[in-house]
Formats: sequence, C-alpha cells, structure tokens
Amino acid sequence: MKQLLRTNDPTVIAFATALLQGEGITAFEMDVNMSVLEGSIGILPRRLMVADRDFDRAKRALRDNDIETDG
Repeated sequence: MKQLLRTNDPTVIAFATALLQGEGITAFEMDVNMSVLEGSIGILPRRLMVADRDFDRAKRALRDNDIETDG
C-alpha cells in the first residue's frame, strides 16, 4: 500500500474516499482511532492509503478534483 493523502481535515478524507469509490478504487483510512490519544482535538493527521497498483490512477483522480496528494 502507498500513502496517497495525509490531512487533519476529515472532510477532505471523506471527499477523497467518495471520489475513489466512484472510480472503483478501494482506499483504506489509517490513524482514525488516534483521536483517543489526542483527545479528539484533531492534531494528528489521518492517512489515506491505496494499493500500489491503483496509486497512479487514484492520484490522478484526486488531482483532477483539486485535492493535493502526497506523492
């Protein structure tokens, strides 16, 4: 798996996940439960991961919708 996106904004993660689902790309959100450690104040970023084979297509889909990616 490769990291596609890292952000503190849960709305960006939700939008990106919906866009990827529309393209038939499965995405996995990591660090969701870290809010237990931080006290739900949103300082720790969440990561959106995709399979290596889907990375280029996923990156293109997000950039086409003005979402900056990490790769």
